Amino acid sequence: MFVDDGGIGEPAVLFIHGLGGNTSQWKAQLEHLRQKRRALAVDLRGHGRTALPGNEVFDIEAMAADVKDLADSSRLQRFVLAGHSAGESVAIAFSGNDPERVLGLFLVDPAGDDRQVPRVEVEPFMAALESDYQSAIEDYWRELLSHSETVVQEKVIADLRATPRAAVIGIFRAILTYDPVTPLHRYPGPVLSVITPLNNAPFSLHRLIPDLPHRLITGTGHWPQMDKPDQLNRMIDAFLERVIRVSR
Repeated sequence: MFVDDGGIGEPAVLFIHGLGGNTSQWKAQLEHLRQKRRALAVDLRGHGRTALPGNEVFDIEAMAADVKDLADSSRLQRFVLAGHSAGESVAIAFSGNDPERVLGLFLVDPAGDDRQVPRVEVEPFMAALESDYQSAIEDYWRELLSHSETVVQEKVIADLRATPRAAVIGIFRAILTYDPVTPLHRYPGPVLSVITPLNNAPFSLHRLIPDLPHRLITGTGHWPQMDKPDQLNRMIDAFLERVIRVSR
């Protein structure tokens, strides 16, 4: 796995990008945090500079195991874990399996329990991905980017186009069968979910878990870490202060 690792200081923060993304989508957060602490971002399997797996397995637990291997090899003992969109599911899976290692869990516009999305919506979209992938996926991404600046739209679409079709469809299928609520309940540490106005469905995490701490960030698309980097960085700083107080 490719990891962008830099900075010195504890607690370290490990970032996991969303579907069709890569480490560069956390550029503003890495630069900000590395002024005071270690900050890492990883490319999930089939994304960025991490190769496609030979067996083309993209289930959430397998990717959480990748993150565990990366944390072990990077000598991360206890750290803060941040995940965006589908990467949040990987972060939640890791936290549910190894709660003692995660000092805090920071979620950025997280995917919800997509098993609850009506099949009449899911099946035509998945069929379109198989029959006309480029058009279907980019039309969907552009909806998620409708409130983003042009430069963010161009960057996100370029990252999507650079991601192998097998990885995108494979993770979509994995998300549609994954239960994020059960492992999240197993994690007892501090959590914050930063959501956008796009994230307000009945199956959104903050709807399914009413006591889940969450904050709304407006004027952004689905990538607030790129649309509103300064605002999100302030939220991360405040969350880290809370994590440090709790962990003392």
